[in-house]
Amino acid sequence: MTVRPRQRFRGWIAGVGSTSGVRVVIGHWPVSPFGPFADAMVEAANGHRVLLAPSQEVAEFVGATYVFDEVRVEPVAVEAAADAWEVRSPSLRLRLTVGRRTPLGRLLRAVPRRLAESPAWCAVTDPVARLVLRGVRTRGTAGGGRREWYGATDARAVTWVAGSFDGQPLGTLTPVDPACGFGFSSTPRSPSVTEVVSTVEEAGPARLRRRSRGSASSS
Repeated sequence: MTVRPRQRFRGWIAGVGSTSGVRVVIGHWPVSPFGPFADAMVEAANGHRVLLAPSQEVAEFVGATYVFDEVRVEPVAVEAAADAWEVRSPSLRLRLTVGRRTPLGRLLRAVPRRLAESPAWCAVTDPVARLVLRGVRTRGTAGGGRREWYGATDARAVTWVAGSFDGQPLGTLTPVDPACGFGFSSTPRSPSVTEVVSTVEEAGPARLRRRSRGSASSS
């Protein structure tokens, strides 16, 4: 029996909508097979999807896992505190305020972390996520024949946002509506920051040449 290699990314995902129609998903990954990094997925009001990746290596991996109309390799910096995030890149400026833990976050915190992060648990929660959170799935098939699981362990509301994309103001905070079209799952409709472990299973032999650094893990 062939065991497919898996890569694990541990961090946070912030998803917000804006009155300009631009929706932004920020990945802040302190632990990953690539070391610490951040990336941004931006979908314009007309549906044009842009990936902002900090290196060619990250761009190739993320671009092969999700769907984009444009990929830009540029520095992406995230300063994340308990009550606020600031995101900076040549294309994107974003500041957001993080509020209280959501009711969903309280439920997620009640599940033992090791269980919540496991692909088996993600398979159990996927039907519930589909019913309760429009556009959200916790498992699915990604690009290149990969499979992916999202193990969420906490969620907090985003209460304010400001910034710009390509020099154009984003406007004020709105729900993430319509759902983002980067892959099989969107972020929740309500703007939020979710603590998550993303497990990506390759279609075949491992394609990553670099091993996990620090406390990154793969199985």
